[in-house]
Formats: sequence, structure tokens, C-alpha cells
Amino acid sequence: MRVGFLGLGVMGTPMALNLSRRFPLSVWNRSPAKYAVLRQAGANIAESPIEVLEQSDVIFTMLFNERAFDTIMDKPFYKALAGKTLINTSSVSADFSQRLAAEVSQAGGDFVEMPVSGSRVPAEQGTLVGMMAGDEAVAQRIQSVVEPITSAAIYCGPVGMGLKTKYAVNLFLITMTAGLAEAMNLAQAQGLNLDAFAQVIQAGPMASAYSGLKIQKMLNQDWSAQAAIKDCYNSTQLIQTAAAGSGVNSPLIQLCGTLYKQAIESGLGEEDMISVMKVIGALNAEKANS
Repeated sequence: MRVGFLGLGVMGTPMALNLSRRFPLSVWNRSPAKYAVLRQAGANIAESPIEVLEQSDVIFTMLFNERAFDTIMDKPFYKALAGKTLINTSSVSADFSQRLAAEVSQAGGDFVEMPVSGSRVPAEQGTLVGMMAGDEAVAQRIQSVVEPITSAAIYCGPVGMGLKTKYAVNLFLITMTAGLAEAMNLAQAQGLNLDAFAQVIQAGPMASAYSGLKIQKMLNQDWSAQAAIKDCYNSTQLIQTAAAGSGVNSPLIQLCGTLYKQAIESGLGEEDMISVMKVIGALNAEKANS
């Protein structure tokens, strides 16, 4: 099985590395900065997305947004998908995914939607959770291909349902992250022993691998991205669109969207999503000085 990978960002690079340990791999990225580590792992560096398709049986995409797809997916690209399987792991709208699936099918290829839950560390560990959607037989056929990057790949239904599942999961994730950042700000403002505060959270029923990771990042003031602010903001917009389309209110994600937009405007877009703590802290400072 020959595998291709398009998009070597914070998530794409470790995913591609894990795949390279199991399959012959061809990769392409808009910027060549990430090529060195993939070349060292034995991956073939393609000159173009179409070259990846030509050298692969199954192709993964992990691109930033729909505009990034539109810049590479032209008629020659779709023509090269004949007889291939495209697995999209990027977060896009369900409508866009359905259009993409239709184009791939018309070209004679197979399409599987598989957004993933998890950030850089699970991506490095190969323990992402895949939310698969599309033809169930095709989803079953590629289980062995997604195994190096997932701890579970769960079939959610027809195209669109994997993304809709991720919207609901990410709503919980994002609001929980903002709540944790706000709690740390309150702990600091009250003059608490922050190590003790962290131990209390991790000793109780709210403890998780995720909370432990993010608490340590705040304690260490380590803002390096495991899931970047800009990606988180993009997710809030997709979730709000999905909520509006479903006729439901989503007040918490609207508030989080505002906070993450402020974070980007403050120059924090490339930092980890827990850096929203800085925005909340700045709001507190403004209140104290008013």
C-alpha cells in the first residue's frame, strides 16, 4: 500500500511520520520547511500534490481550511484521483466535505471523511480518534491504513456525520479549555499556591490527561502550540455555523469565538489554545484599571 500526505502542519507532520513507519510515503507541503524530518524518515518529497496522487494508492489531506483545498484541487487533481482513495482529516464544513466527496466519486475515486480528535501530542503518539464517514465498506477497507495514526477510528455515518461529530466534540473541548484558563486566572488573582491548585484538579473527578497537560503549560508559561489559537478560532466558526444550521443556541462557543478572535488580534494566533489565558488576564487587568 502506497500512502500520500498533503499538509505538514502541527498535526500533519507527526501523522505523516507515523504513517512513514508502516507504508511507503510521499508528501507535499506548501512550505518546504517541514520536509527535512520527513526526508530523514525516508519519505519521498513530491514536487506537487498531483505527484503525490500519482505515487499513492491512499492519500491523506490535512490542510488548514477550505481555501487551502481550493488552491490545489483543480481538474487535473481530480483526474489523478481515479482509482485512488482520498481521506480528509482536515476540519472543514460538512457542505464542503459533501461537495468534495461528489467530485472524488465523479473522478472515479473513493472518499472517506475522517476528522480527528486530539492535538499534537496524540498525533505524535498515534492515538488520535478518527471520526469516519462515507461508504462504510470503504471505511472498513482502510482501517489498516489509519491504524498508525489512531487509537480508535469510529464510523459515524454518511459523509458529513464525521465532521458534525467533531463539531460537537470540539464544542466541549474549547469551552472546557477556556474554563480551565479562566480558573487559572482566578487562582492567580487570589494568590493561591498554583501547584496545590493543579494537584487538587488532578486528584479529583475532573482530572484528565488533557487537563494535566494544559495546566502544566500554564504553570510553565509554555505557549508552544499543540493546537494553535488560529485553528481553535477556525473551529469555533465551524461550530457556530453548524449550530445555526441545526437551529440551536450555542452561547458558550460564541463567547469562546470572541475570546479566540481577540487572541489572534493580539498576535497569539500561532500559540497554543490555552494561551487564551492571556486574553482573559488582559481583560481582568483592564477591569482593575478602569
